[in-house]
Amino acid sequence: MIDYPRGIPVLIFILVTGITVLSVFAIERGEKQRDAADVARKAQAMTSAIERRAYTSSAYLRAGAALLSTQDEVTPELFRRFVSELRLDANYRGAEGIGWAPVIEAGEVELFENRLGVSRVEEKRVSPTLEEQPRDMLTPILYLQPDTVRNRRALGYDMYAEPIRRAAMDLAAANDRPTASGPIVLVQEGGGKEAGFLIYMPVYEGLSNTRGLKGFIYSPFNATQFLDSAGELVSYDAVGARLLDGETPARMSMAQSEGWVEGRSAVTREVNLANRAMVLEVQSTREAGLSSMSMITLLFGLAVASLLMLVSRLLTQQTLEDRRAISWFEEQNSIRNSLTRELNHRVKNTLANVLSIVSLTRRRSDDLDEFAEGLDGRIRALSATHDLLTQSEWGTTPIRSVIEVELAPYVRDEDHTLELDGPHTELAPNDALSLGLAIHELATNAAKYGSLSIAGGSVSVRWSQLNDTLAKIEWIESGGPPVGKPQRRGFGTDLIEKIVAHELRHPVELKFDPEGVRCTLMVPVREPSEFELRRKGPGGRRN
Repeated sequence: MIDYPRGIPVLIFILVTGITVLSVFAIERGEKQRDAADVARKAQAMTSAIERRAYTSSAYLRAGAALLSTQDEVTPELFRRFVSELRLDANYRGAEGIGWAPVIEAGEVELFENRLGVSRVEEKRVSPTLEEQPRDMLTPILYLQPDTVRNRRALGYDMYAEPIRRAAMDLAAANDRPTASGPIVLVQEGGGKEAGFLIYMPVYEGLSNTRGLKGFIYSPFNATQFLDSAGELVSYDAVGARLLDGETPARMSMAQSEGWVEGRSAVTREVNLANRAMVLEVQSTREAGLSSMSMITLLFGLAVASLLMLVSRLLTQQTLEDRRAISWFEEQNSIRNSLTRELNHRVKNTLANVLSIVSLTRRRSDDLDEFAEGLDGRIRALSATHDLLTQSEWGTTPIRSVIEVELAPYVRDEDHTLELDGPHTELAPNDALSLGLAIHELATNAAKYGSLSIAGGSVSVRWSQLNDTLAKIEWIESGGPPVGKPQRRGFGTDLIEKIVAHELRHPVELKFDPEGVRCTLMVPVREPSEFELRRKGPGGRRN
């Protein structure tokens, strides 16, 4: 986590998300398998329901054929009583009723129409008429129960005149069993386009078929209502169904439920509907997309992944902060030790300088006052430079600042001229202390015996940087009393030529020209990394 503070939280998020996606995939796969099993179960149940309804209808028609074959004449009362005695129950739903269509010849049409018009307010005619479609054999509808307005539209219609109906009747007569027709539009629809079909049962004279065909007892069905009624026998929720005619070349659709969706996969079952092959297709109406369980799992998984990523990110950040804090404490401890050593070194250097100043001052002083005065001034010079270094936190100090501090007592004296000129150059702390002592001694000597001792005198201090590691400082006095070579070496001369030169690691050139004292110092310019202590906090900030 420490080595990859951003990658680990993202990896955790990806892993948890991946597990969530796999879980959702497994749930969806299980849902699809359960859905497929449920569709297959319902398809089988609907197939059984359709075949059971067809079998029930066929049984009623067989019973009617057995009854009517024994009757010399099928009267309205007989047929009505027969249908009412059947007590058609819910298993017969989807059918328009039961009808009777006798077989007649073309010469019997007028007699048939007279029978058809008995007890009717309006005349009924055979359709299509013989003039419209000449034919020798007809099977017009004589009765259709229950007697409703819708069923009355079919009375008189010659079913044998229409090819699909005729084919079904011929097949039923040949096999002597109930036979379903192909898809047709029932006459009852009155110009509508809903598909339907009929189941025919031939009726012969007597108990055998040797005496000739008497007519057909049949049941008309609206295909959509028939399919819906079969679907009501099973749990019809969440499935769509479609009934196709299996004997037409393109498997013509006869009916489909409201939930049917074109193009969606479906389970196919073969259905034997009254001696005619039909196809039932059942499909799931489950909406495309994730199930509720999958959505809950996905949302919960994403929430957990996000939470774990956030927690791991916080833990990573805390670990990094702790690690930086430990590093910072270790660095501070190292800096503290370095500061202690540096302080000890600088205190020793300062004490050594003080001891040297005291020793040389004592040897060069004739009385106590002269000793005290000389020692006081030099200690003050050392203290002033120390204050300057403290202000810069013992970092680098500009040459100009060191010189200005030491010449500060003479700046306001209008009788003298001080000229400072040079580039901005930074010195290390020890080098600044040594330079401060040298400038103090030169200024003190000038104030006592040189250009700063009389009106009109001037001091010029110029410095330049010879290269990246060395600076040159020139002290030039002018306008003061004539200068002669000193009879004996004073403390200031020894301080400058010995102590300062030793500390700066370069010789000091000190000349006593008649025009004024000239002093040239070579001061090293060092990189801060050679002496400066850098302290950084946990965030990389410098303290």
